[in-house]
Amino acid sequence: MLDFINYPVSFILWCWHKVFGAVFGPTSGVAWLLGIVFLTFTVRAILIKPFVKQVRSMRKMQEFAPEIKKLQAKYKNDRQKLAQEMQKLQSQHGVNPLGSCLPMLLQIPVFFGLNNVLRGFTPGASGNYYFGADEVSSYLHANLFGARLSNYIAQASKEMTDLGGNLQSVIFVSAPLMVIASVATHFTAKHNVARQNPTTATAQTGIMNKITLWVFPLGVLVFGAFFPIGLLIYWLSNNIWTLGQQWLIYKKIDREEEEQKVQAQEKRTNLGPKVGQKPTQPKKRPTPPKLPADMAADAEESTPSTSGKAKPDKKWPAKQPSVRPANQKKPASGNTSSNGGTEIPGLISDRSRSKKSGRKRS
Repeated sequence: MLDFINYPVSFILWCWHKVFGAVFGPTSGVAWLLGIVFLTFTVRAILIKPFVKQVRSMRKMQEFAPEIKKLQAKYKNDRQKLAQEMQKLQSQHGVNPLGSCLPMLLQIPVFFGLNNVLRGFTPGASGNYYFGADEVSSYLHANLFGARLSNYIAQASKEMTDLGGNLQSVIFVSAPLMVIASVATHFTAKHNVARQNPTTATAQTGIMNKITLWVFPLGVLVFGAFFPIGLLIYWLSNNIWTLGQQWLIYKKIDREEEEQKVQAQEKRTNLGPKVGQKPTQPKKRPTPPKLPADMAADAEESTPSTSGKAKPDKKWPAKQPSVRPANQKKPASGNTSSNGGTEIPGLISDRSRSKKSGRKRS
């Protein structure tokens, strides 16, 4: 059923066993132990890129954590609507929720594949995927401090002795591996929890953190008695790799984010005024000098209107010369009227009018 996983896993193990078997001998327990360790490292090296995407996805989710809180408060009674809004928010920020669990999902089939391969090393087997009969016999007789890689603590006594092991040797090898793997699992989970944003913490998050911090390590310690020594070696090397990988990648990403913050700060500093320097103000246009009233009026008359039509010039009536009838003579200067007033040229005194009423006398 899982042959599409079992064959690649067995092929990688076969390659590393050939490498270390040429150094320590094909039946050496050290050659098989290092083969399992480097099988783990090879699989995890393939998964580095998905792991980096997982870390960056988690960082992005922490950036819009306040928006997630608002959605959870708004749709706390409508789970379906909350899921839709969360999916929309994640697509807006370019976050794939599966990206944060992809490396873990990919490790699960590898674990089951290796378990199937190691349990396939049985006495009398003609082959085990990529391994031939000689290599199966080599694995079964590989000695590791008196224990065999196929032995485990909860194994039946007859089966254990048929493989050439004994309970004391199996406990001596398996117990330290179980304890170290359990401690490594705890510290790996603790390192992950420390990177979480407290603002996004919920009741479910707290429960999951407790499970990963304490239940998983305890499970390794308890159920490790049912794991073959070869599988315990895989679990331990996997957790050691994970812990070191997290430390290096988190450190690198933290350094990149710190450099981005410094660059942004320098950019703001360069755009702002320097220390002790007054901020520059926009230049004001010079105010044109005031013209005298008569010059301003002339300038206004000569300036075309905003409508595009020229303003008509104001025409003043020309001074007309006085015209005197040709037959009328210019009176002599100083002539006075009979009533003692001075006669005005062009007017004839009318003595028939009354001084008071201005009417003619009857």
